[in-house]
Amino acid sequence: MNAPRFDLARFEQAHARIVSAVHRTPMLRSQTLSNRIGAPVYLKCENLQKTGAFKVRGALHRLLQLSDEQRARGVATISAGNHAQALAWAATAAGVRCLVVMPESASPTKIRASREYGAEVILHGDAKAAFTKVFELSEERGMTFVHPFDDEEVVAGHGSCGLEIVDQLPGVHTIVVPVGGGGLSSAIATSVAAAKPGVAVWGVEPEGAPSMHRSLQAGEAIHLESVSTVADGLAPPMAGVLNHELLAAHARGVVLVSDHQIIRALRFIVERTKLLVEPSGAAAVAALLEGHIPVGPEQPVVAVLSGGNVDLPSLCTLLSEGMD
Repeated sequence: MNAPRFDLARFEQAHARIVSAVHRTPMLRSQTLSNRIGAPVYLKCENLQKTGAFKVRGALHRLLQLSDEQRARGVATISAGNHAQALAWAATAAGVRCLVVMPESASPTKIRASREYGAEVILHGDAKAAFTKVFELSEERGMTFVHPFDDEEVVAGHGSCGLEIVDQLPGVHTIVVPVGGGGLSSAIATSVAAAKPGVAVWGVEPEGAPSMHRSLQAGEAIHLESVSTVADGLAPPMAGVLNHELLAAHARGVVLVSDHQIIRALRFIVERTKLLVEPSGAAAVAALLEGHIPVGPEQPVVAVLSGGNVDLPSLCTLLSEGMD
């Protein structure tokens, strides 16, 4: 980094801008999970956040930075669903038009919710094709493109989650975060490094969409030719350039979990904690259950449940698959 674009003051200011509009999500102790992995485990329940996922933090903060002219022209984005819903909610609340391009394989529940929050939704191709389409449409219509993760103001807003974690659990030793493009994980790693240096932050990606894992190995943000995972929220075809930079500087690493392990963790969460999460939101717990994260017996661990926007028929199928 050429300059400290992110310091504690910046994250605190972002938090102050959005705090009255978003939920301070609960931190719940899971005794069963603690017993299973041999360390005290807490769940940061971003699945209970407004619009059902952490995404509203960054989307709202980005929207608050728009000029009057940009607000008049509207905003556009690409999303598998959670960012779409978050930006649609924030835009509608502010009286701003919102266009969302979603992959044709997007969850029907997330498509419907995005429209209900007020977005114009266009379905187009796979994730890679959808990115190309939204760039074309935003330029044609003069709309401001709001990147779902590779954006400074989005990261600053997501950092509010990291500040909440260290405030709710001052003794936290390790934080485990799902990774898609890297928006939430890079924000938590950077904000926590600023607020409480020494906390270990780990990212978790699906084996079928390892963009950040491979980027960290390569030393630069890379694009994947294809992705395949049950965790649609963790399946962008690339790692964010900014997000890679921040994770390389502040995270301990990114581990991989299989779809089977994600589904098994999803079933564990629903059955033992009574919390509803989507596959993406179960990735951190999957990594803990599989022993991929170093833990100590007296070292508190936080697993971030990043989202809960799951299609119910799909959930029933996934839970059945998760039975051993």
